[in-house]
Amino acid sequence: MALNKGIIEVSVVIPTLNEEHNIKKTIDGVSRQLCKVSHEIIVVDGYSNDRTVAIARENGATVLFDDIGKGSALIKGFMNARGAIIISMDADLSNRPIELRSLIASIRSGYDIAMGSRFIKGGRSDDISVIRRAGNKFFVFLVNAIFGSEYTDLCYGYRGFRKDILKDLGLKEMGFGIETEISIKAIKKQLKTVEVPSYEKRRAGGEPKLRTIHDGANILNTIIKNIWA
Repeated sequence: MALNKGIIEVSVVIPTLNEEHNIKKTIDGVSRQLCKVSHEIIVVDGYSNDRTVAIARENGATVLFDDIGKGSALIKGFMNARGAIIISMDADLSNRPIELRSLIASIRSGYDIAMGSRFIKGGRSDDISVIRRAGNKFFVFLVNAIFGSEYTDLCYGYRGFRKDILKDLGLKEMGFGIETEISIKAIKKQLKTVEVPSYEKRRAGGEPKLRTIHDGANILNTIIKNIWA
């Protein structure tokens, strides 16, 4: 998986739950894009009841387990990552592996965090519903108004950051509020951030994990908690 097992430049962390139809293609896509980069792929699985774990291992990924929530799974993956650059992405083939290049290039050029955005020039989504789009716009407006940021996207998990800022971020969110927490703390910690265009494709197969109302409430709670944190 890595060109040099002693030195890892990039760790790609992928949370999974019953993604047996997608995980091999996801890993293959990442491996092709990073074939000239020393890297590792970490799958954090929520105790899938299909062949997700077996397929991930067969294709060279390191597998960890966490069934608390998306945020908890990502934090576990981040903490175990060995790379100087950490990328988070989904396992449902909605994130294009080719965009790893722009995320990594942004970090290499000096940014602390590079965030994929579906709503800047060059970005788009084929997978977001009208309700989710409206919710994301509302949360973006709220965060920008409260924290003085200029984000265009907030509830999107395709992003990268330098491993050495992980301690500064002090991530705590266990659920779908994790991306919002990262974005808010990046502003509060005065980290150097950039948004890069991202094209979100439709989920390739399996059941979506996002619960619009429940997870929207989680994101709102994350924003409120971080006003005074």
